[in-house]
Amino acid sequence: MKYIIVLVLFLTLVQSAAAYPLDGYGYTDIKRLEYYRLAQEGVVRGMQLPSGALLMMDQVEPRLSGISSGQAESLPAIDVELSNKIRRLLGREASRYSVTLLDLSTPSRPRYAELNADQRTNIGSVGKLLVALAVFQQLADLYPDDIAKRERVLRESQIIADDFVIYDEHKVPLWDNESKRVTFRRLRPGDRGSLWEYLDWMLSASSNAAASMVMKHLMLLSVYGKNYPLTNVQSDVFFKNTSRIDLGDVLLDATRTPLVRNGLDPEALRQGSFFTREGKRRVPGASSYGNSRELMKLLYKLENGTLVDTFSSREIKRLLYMTQKRIRYASHPALFNAAVYFKSGSLYSCQPEPGYVCGKYKGNRVNRLASVAIIESPAGKPKYHYMVVVMSNVLKKNSAVAHQTLAKRIHRLIEAEHGQVNVDGVGR
Repeated sequence: MKYIIVLVLFLTLVQSAAAYPLDGYGYTDIKRLEYYRLAQEGVVRGMQLPSGALLMMDQVEPRLSGISSGQAESLPAIDVELSNKIRRLLGREASRYSVTLLDLSTPSRPRYAELNADQRTNIGSVGKLLVALAVFQQLADLYPDDIAKRERVLRESQIIADDFVIYDEHKVPLWDNESKRVTFRRLRPGDRGSLWEYLDWMLSASSNAAASMVMKHLMLLSVYGKNYPLTNVQSDVFFKNTSRIDLGDVLLDATRTPLVRNGLDPEALRQGSFFTREGKRRVPGASSYGNSRELMKLLYKLENGTLVDTFSSREIKRLLYMTQKRIRYASHPALFNAAVYFKSGSLYSCQPEPGYVCGKYKGNRVNRLASVAIIESPAGKPKYHYMVVVMSNVLKKNSAVAHQTLAKRIHRLIEAEHGQVNVDGVGR
């Protein structure tokens, strides 16, 4: 072979990046939350979380919902001075990055910076955010005035994994509340969970298998509406009797329409296909991509409570709240006391090169990493509130470490912009 290519569609390791506030088990029936809550109390063995990961459900809300909807429709004007500071942070590698930063620490005077913000590229598992958006848009369309019904569909609809989960390397936490034991393993056919639980596995553990099951059920939800959920037999009949062309059209409409409905540009942002090999085989798709400006628009709408509506914005934000091991951009100690709402995605590939050994997130042919984050620091009573999107393609450099380092530098920059003494130095 001319090239030895390694492709990884992202996120994390066995126990990393779990989300949703820990008191959410009774509300959502996301079972792993009970495990993590008990671990914090010392009842079962588990990681002790940083202070920023311990907010309760009523503390995780869109923070800008009081801003007029008109202001929420568009980003502020570009702050040239702040944008130049971002460029200087990146130095000679600036051309390899696309960055947007929105500082909301003073809500009446937001500041927006961007660098190469219109560069469109594959965003890996960040595209799972678009799948979540599509699910919540479908529920809002079906039950616009009935939040309780939406909650019941999320909590009571049971998804049983099938061949669409093949193949995925990401492991998810499976908690048995009776035995008080947790198992970390890949999803496999027969694994059962609620729609809410599958959304959580998709975003927290970045399970491609869970994402593909959510996308399958998104298609069913879009076709059958209030007759969802279906029995397994009904679901099988639909996918067996519907042509591949028609299945592809259903998928495209189910994922594209919510973007348009929410004022986002489908030419700049798209999740066009399933995340697993079997999903791609069963349902034809299209390319997936994004740019940092359009992703920032999505985050801004979420914080304003206008991504679909207030309920949907709140729930998507809760699903992004990190309540377990922090990784990549979110992992720098400078953010330990901050509430971090996070998703990332990567794609790297390697080719033979004398003297170079390929490694994770260190591709010498392609080395893409995308991170989206909302930071509230300190958690609970934030002095600093900002959102950042970082996309990079720096070859042969550990992109996870690079994003972690950039997280510190951006955080110190925000502190400096608000008069905080910067003892570390922005560029260090």
